[in-house]
Amino acid sequence: MAQTIRPAGSRSATGRRATGSLFATDGKPHPLQDTLLAVTLVLGALAFVTAMFHHLHLISSWAGLVGILTGGYGMYVSRTTGERFGLIIGLGASAVGFFLGMAHGGLFGGVIT
Repeated sequence: MAQTIRPAGSRSATGRRATGSLFATDGKPHPLQDTLLAVTLVLGALAFVTAMFHHLHLISSWAGLVGILTGGYGMYVSRTTGERFGLIIGLGASAVGFFLGMAHGGLFGGVIT
C-alpha cells in the first residue's frame, strides 16, 4: 500500500530525501516559508471567523491586514507549488476578513473618535 506521507529521513519515489514537510515537494527544508504559510493560514482563519460578528471588527480587520502582508511576503519567497497553494487559501481568507472588518467599523472604529 502506498504511503501518502513518508517519515523524515526516508527516500521518496524520486530518490530524494524526504524533509518531513508536507509542502516542500522539492526535497529541501523551507522553515521560513513553512512558518509564513502557517501564520498566514492562522491569521486568515481568525480574520474570516471573526468577520462574521459585527462587534469583532477590530480583530478581523487587523488579523486580515497582517495576514495579507505575511501572505504577500510568503508568496514572494515561496519555492514550491504546495506552499503557494496554501498561501493563496490564507490570503483569500485574510482578504475576506479584512474587507468585512473594514465594512463593519474598520481598523480604529470606535477606539479613536
